[in-house]
Amino acid sequence: MIPTAFPPPEEIARLTARALLEVKAVHFNAREPFTLASGLPSPTYIDCRRLISFPRIRSALMDFLAVTVMREAGFEAFDNVAGGETAGIPFAALVAERLGLPMTYVRKKPKGYGRNARIEGAMTEGQRVLLIEDMTTDGGSKLSFVDAIRETGASCAHTGVIFSYGIFPEITKTLGDHGVALHALATWWDVLAEAKAQGHFDAETLAGVEAFLNDPRGWQEKHSK
Repeated sequence: MIPTAFPPPEEIARLTARALLEVKAVHFNAREPFTLASGLPSPTYIDCRRLISFPRIRSALMDFLAVTVMREAGFEAFDNVAGGETAGIPFAALVAERLGLPMTYVRKKPKGYGRNARIEGAMTEGQRVLLIEDMTTDGGSKLSFVDAIRETGASCAHTGVIFSYGIFPEITKTLGDHGVALHALATWWDVLAEAKAQGHFDAETLAGVEAFLNDPRGWQEKHSK
């Protein structure tokens, strides 16, 4: 069913942050930082994949993502919803259902046999495609998916995510230079605010996370081995 209620973006951000904390998708540890896929340290880690196991939260957040995209991009802006392999696939299916649109998915690389395709499902030339993923850090990983979509003759000018780090200003330029607008429900700043409000984590941990959010590159340089 297509959502028709449009909560304010600030309320969507707060409730998304609360949901992520409730399902224990958020991990803070300033003393023993996590290692990100980039190899850099971080006192924060998030696992949006956990959301698929919580039906009530999953449903609410997919409603939020659908209305955010409709509000920011348009009600009739898309012809197809594509999920990025692998985490974006279930969320793309749920958003496509809400928008009443076909769903496809994009492989990270050709599978190496058969049609050797990166696009699975029916995507045709001229379609306007919305790329859905679970999250983004600096936006770089989205570009390969966007390029694969465009190679079919379809267009892709928008990507929607549940969570964006919100601390790397280059993301706007990275995606913008590629002709892509980002639509996100919440950022680390929203999660930090809700963690403080709900009493999650101790004061020292929250202070360490806040220091990272204020200067992520400096924090990473200081804590790199």
